Amino acid sequence: MRNSIALDSTRLQRLQQTPLWDFALALYAKPGVEAACLRLQEEAELDVCEVLFHCWLYSCGLEVIPTAVARQREQRRLWQSRVTGVLRGLRRDLKATAAESESIAALRETIKQAELMAERENLQRWQTWVWESPSDEQRVVNVVEMSLDAAKWLRKQLFSTQVDQLSGDALKAQNVCLDALHTLTCQLDPHRGAR
Repeated sequence: MRNSIALDSTRLQRLQQTPLWDFALALYAKPGVEAACLRLQEEAELDVCEVLFHCWLYSCGLEVIPTAVARQREQRRLWQSRVTGVLRGLRRDLKATAAESESIAALRETIKQAELMAERENLQRWQTWVWESPSDEQRVVNVVEMSLDAAKWLRKQLFSTQVDQLSGDALKAQNVCLDALHTLTCQLDPHRGAR
């Protein structure tokens, strides 16, 4: 990474010692996190993998550079819509008939496992994007000051538009998400990796 001296090596080391998949599983299992993630997915149409990715960085005292993440975000959204979203749609479509048929229930379970594998692949690609950045491209920086309101920090990371430039409906949608983001960020230890 360019200017790697400017980055806290302890933060980067912690990030490299904690695979994103392992972090995501541990965070998702904490009280309220699954429901918050599903709410963000359904009501705000956020990519839960990206939400977990930013939480992973934050727990290590890092954040993405907005201009660097834009292309990766679009690639990950395409993956979600073309792969994970298709599998999720199939699984949901089969829910009613799965209750009446064991073979449909088995098929639905297989699709559910494929959906989980697609999520894991998406998280792996987020992780690789950070871990394997070219030496001439800086993608993450130290969080200069850990926010007292991590939910607002996370909202800023997830929405590329500045909050004060949003239309009334868009701002309302983001504020609805703030509660779910708060639930998520309360489960993080923001100082663990930033010491």
